[in-house]
Amino acid sequence: MGKFEIKDDFYLNDEKFQIISGSIHYFRVVPEYWRDRLLKLKALGCNTVETYIPWNFHEPNRGEFNFEGDHDVCKFVRIAQELGLWVIIRPSPYICAEWEFGGFPAWLLAQDGMRFRCSYEPYMKEFLAYFDELLPRLAPLQITRGGPIIMMQVENEYGSYGDDKVYLQQLRDGMIERGIDVPLVTSDGPEHDMLACGKVEGVFQTGNFGSHARERFGYMKEMGITPLMCMEFWCGWFDHWGCGKHAHTDAASSAREFADILDMGHINIYMFHGGTSFGLMNGANYYDKLTPDVTSYDYDALLTEDGRITEKYRLFKAEIEKRNGPAPVIDIPEIPRKAYGEATFVASESVTNLLAKRDAVHSVCPMSMERLGQNYGYTLYRTTLTNEVELKKIQLVSANDRAVIMLDGKIIATLYDHDLQKAHHFETPVPVRKGAVLEILMENMGRVNYSFKLEHQRKGIDSGVVINDHQKFGWEMVVCNEKVMASFQPEGTTPAGAPAVHHLTFEVDAPADTWLELPGWGKGTVILNDFCLGRFWEIGPQKRLYIPAPLLKKGTNNLLILETEGKSGKAFLRDEPDLG
Repeated sequence: MGKFEIKDDFYLNDEKFQIISGSIHYFRVVPEYWRDRLLKLKALGCNTVETYIPWNFHEPNRGEFNFEGDHDVCKFVRIAQELGLWVIIRPSPYICAEWEFGGFPAWLLAQDGMRFRCSYEPYMKEFLAYFDELLPRLAPLQITRGGPIIMMQVENEYGSYGDDKVYLQQLRDGMIERGIDVPLVTSDGPEHDMLACGKVEGVFQTGNFGSHARERFGYMKEMGITPLMCMEFWCGWFDHWGCGKHAHTDAASSAREFADILDMGHINIYMFHGGTSFGLMNGANYYDKLTPDVTSYDYDALLTEDGRITEKYRLFKAEIEKRNGPAPVIDIPEIPRKAYGEATFVASESVTNLLAKRDAVHSVCPMSMERLGQNYGYTLYRTTLTNEVELKKIQLVSANDRAVIMLDGKIIATLYDHDLQKAHHFETPVPVRKGAVLEILMENMGRVNYSFKLEHQRKGIDSGVVINDHQKFGWEMVVCNEKVMASFQPEGTTPAGAPAVHHLTFEVDAPADTWLELPGWGKGTVILNDFCLGRFWEIGPQKRLYIPAPLLKKGTNNLLILETEGKSGKAFLRDEPDLG
């Protein structure tokens, strides 16, 4: 058994200990590659790994918990221990991390009046029930019980959100009551209000920043915070759809800031390895407009999305070795990359036809995804028009994020973000035959992961649809999540101009890392062998989706491409990425 203490400095088993850590999100890396990424962290010269734990990853539906396979965070921690690494765990109910809804489970939004990140009793009840499942799994892995976990975090950047000290105290006490006895920490921006609002008695404060390290640490010291630790040294940044190009930071400048932090205190590199927001788990930001993040979480980190060593890695390693001597020399086999050529078209079918084969929910008024028990993906809203002779305008009330509106199977409008908040006037009234079918395919583009807008993230249509000047009542709704998409078996072909699901195949002789390129396609989601790879969008910057070798099988591999814009093109398996 051991101990980790925070006094005038950090002490590991009574000896001063400098934390040199890197962030790896186990939930953004296939488990077959956990060891590879951790070995590369150790070879850098780091002694610690840090990871968040997203609530929605482990309790996707209320009371249903998953800690197996790629959800086995305890296995990730044990691998780190095998390799001689210490571990910092950040199991807060909220993590941000550019992850869907900042880690909150979507089912919380089905409850009217739900409030987040405060001492609102229904919220407290839910996350403490989650802690009842999570923390007893982590407690035996603490250093005090022979494990590698030396610190755990209480909340995350709370000073940028609120000032409910009762909430922070309940979080702290809830962790202690469930067996957590390693030091507890918070992390906030090094500004007065952030540090003041995020402070809670008995919990050590750290800072998050990506530049001006000496200035940031100087301010923290003025605030009476010692020892000094940067819990998130942002060595890169993330991309959102339509941002123009993949984010890059100057490697030499990052290395100089890294060196300053090493000389002054302790550090966790965010991100050492970013990985991929597989599935539909990307987050989003909302300031003046909605900016959902791309599928890749490469982050311009020290390792690329597929785990390759970068120039930034080499520069950071040199700074560590200047101070601590040579890093461990570890023989790490290179993971091969391979191009598999062009995929072969098999069949396609319209999304509306495929969803017509599934059970629908009937309601007088349209219901949000969350009220339908749906977390992620698309929802099809369908109604019959019997009174209208033309469509002059349409308005979706309390709707998010993107709507593809169809009349008798033909796209007549696509609305996104701000366009959804106002009435859409058709340039030319659209003729309507009696009994015409109006369908609205709503897409959840990723819930906001930062700011007060967390409480306004219901997706789909949460209130009503106004046609011309009257509300339309009488709807049927069909959910289309990852599981539904993976079950599609399209037949035949689909005429251009309608959202469709396309089935393609490609052959693999020996599985290797590869990238899917989709020239000519518009926007949508890709399922590979029943696994949801993520989203694509022609606006970029990301142009290819990363496919790790463990997701492939020898022989025939199946692609299902749900494309919402009525476009189609070719599909190629390339041997290198293109993040724009």
